[in-house]
Amino acid sequence: MYPKSLTSIPLGLLISTAAAETIHGAVVFSRHGDRTTKWYGSQTLTSLGAEQNFQIGSDYRSRYLESGSDFQIRGISEHEYKPSQIFASAPDQGILMNTATAFLQGLYPPLADLDPEIASQTLNNGSKSRAPLDGYQYVRLHAVSDNSPDTIWIKGDDSCPEYATASKSFLDSDIFHERDEATRDFYASFYDVLSDGVYNLKPEDMTYENAYSIFDLVNVARIHNSTSATRRVSDEDLLQLRTLADSAELGQNWNDSQPARAIGAEALSGAVLAQLNETVASRGELKFSLFAGSYDTFLAFFGLAGLLELDDNFHGLPDYASTMAFELFTEGDAADEFPSNLDEDLRVRWLFRNGTFGELETFPIFGLSEDSMSWSKFVSEMGERAITDVGDWCTKCGATEDFCAAYADDGDDASAEAETSGKGGMSNTVAGAIACDRLTI
Repeated sequence: MYPKSLTSIPLGLLISTAAAETIHGAVVFSRHGDRTTKWYGSQTLTSLGAEQNFQIGSDYRSRYLESGSDFQIRGISEHEYKPSQIFASAPDQGILMNTATAFLQGLYPPLADLDPEIASQTLNNGSKSRAPLDGYQYVRLHAVSDNSPDTIWIKGDDSCPEYATASKSFLDSDIFHERDEATRDFYASFYDVLSDGVYNLKPEDMTYENAYSIFDLVNVARIHNSTSATRRVSDEDLLQLRTLADSAELGQNWNDSQPARAIGAEALSGAVLAQLNETVASRGELKFSLFAGSYDTFLAFFGLAGLLELDDNFHGLPDYASTMAFELFTEGDAADEFPSNLDEDLRVRWLFRNGTFGELETFPIFGLSEDSMSWSKFVSEMGERAITDVGDWCTKCGATEDFCAAYADDGDDASAEAETSGKGGMSNTVAGAIACDRLTI
């Protein structure tokens, strides 16, 4: 998306403000780092990818946890992980679980490096017991299985027939056919470098329909395989492959006239809303939430939030380890108390960092002119776009997942019971928190 010449700068130093602020909570959504190719399925996070996600976690530590940061979250434990303050979740998929784990390792590194006294305990016999791995901190990570209703909050486009239909309809559009016809010769020129016995592509696969897969195969090989024929692909051709992949993936994940393409972003918006509301409802007890997900959700959110009209860079795929963050804050120093007048004092802003080289930047969302908005405005704007109930997701998706049977329309009595039970949906506080164990994903 952004130029790769940008240098990496600690997040706490990236945004300066004229007046002091107090951060009360944040929700971060992170893409995985470098990985093996998607073409064969079962992709895994590489050591480089884990390092990238660890770096991002470390940078967010610099911003939100360290006492010297202007953006330290009010009352957060700087060194020792406190379960009540942190929530982290990822789908039960190796690449995303490892993404979240690496991020959390950077957020809360071993205690021996931070506070040796906390890393050990003195026993009654006078000896000291030191936690293994230099006081490694086991930050709780909630894994979400594919058959759980909570899987929708991070990967709302999976197992969603309406999304699949809407996404595939891009292949029938005029713009798709125009690009497909115009790029036939360009894609055919890459068959030689992708037919060296390593890959199983056929000549008929070399089209714009496989724009992302072709780019991904070339890109991954150029990073990891020094003997691959893809090393002959020029930087200019790689950029063209990337640009075409950008357009193809955006086309499948956003269209103003087909909201179903953005269902993943709508569900994530519900999760973000719930987590920030939990921070508000608990008066700042919950301080930081992390979700690990995929680039398609980023693209859908860029469209949903009105960012495509704001900056052309949002038309592109986010780089490995990209993150978006929602910050809950008040202007001025409120170190001793959570604001009581939510509408007047509490504000929300959205920030984005493209990969490990980009800067964390604030952007106005929802077509607003300001970089932040009041809490009530945020709740209203997100509420208009968010899926906040599993039953709504099942209906919008036309899903046949087993858990959707509990939300089938069996008449007014069943609907009323589902509404009052709160199962899988939102509570009655300001936009609510998704039922069960804060956010049960």
